[in-house]
Amino acid sequence: MLLSFLPLVAIASASPLRPQADIPVYWLLAGDSTTAPNGGWGDGFLATTVASNSSGHNYGHSGATTASFRAGGDWGKVIQDVRTYKNKYNIYVTIQFGHNDQKETSGVSVNQYKANLERFAVEATSAGATPILLTPLTRRVFSGDRVVQNLADQRAATISVAQSNSIDFIDLNIASENYVNAIGKSEASKYNLASNDWTHLNEWGGVVFARIVSDLLVEKFPELASVTKKNETLSALVKAGKPA
Repeated sequence: MLLSFLPLVAIASASPLRPQADIPVYWLLAGDSTTAPNGGWGDGFLATTVASNSSGHNYGHSGATTASFRAGGDWGKVIQDVRTYKNKYNIYVTIQFGHNDQKETSGVSVNQYKANLERFAVEATSAGATPILLTPLTRRVFSGDRVVQNLADQRAATISVAQSNSIDFIDLNIASENYVNAIGKSEASKYNLASNDWTHLNEWGGVVFARIVSDLLVEKFPELASVTKKNETLSALVKAGKPA
């Protein structure tokens, strides 16, 4: 079964200039627990997809919303790192939220979510980085043989912010959903952090979904190929919609 990703929309970068090719990259990952260590794709991304001359830091934070990530000081650390490393590296900041913002208890409306994402991107650009918005990683909750689409509003809001403001983005939500649908519930369960946890990822799940993130990035931004570590076997399995 071939896995058909939705077309990725080519848009202009929020940065004044595209980063120079062949200069090492410092990745700064901003997000909630689906990016964070011990449950997200972020550590797998830094460990398995980033070329040896490049580096980065995972600031993903369990329970974070676009509001609390700023209020708790995490975003300030991201911006400080941009300023620290920008003279040596091309800095990319991935920004992926939605899982907690959508909760009624978050205090973050969809419009506030959009405004918060836009502000993150503007500030990252101003500090000297290239921001990339990511639509939120799918949950792996099934109804019958299909994944429940319960992040559709946050996906649409993220894409709207990106397209309206010429901010780079990748559609991780639909790509991860398509892959989970292709492999089915039994195989998808093998990526669960705990047996009944259909949101967070175990270590191997982090590697697999980090590969999806990396492949989407390289597909859309070819200049990243030279600073990316390939795994052609894993990429082929994902593209074919086969268990990894």
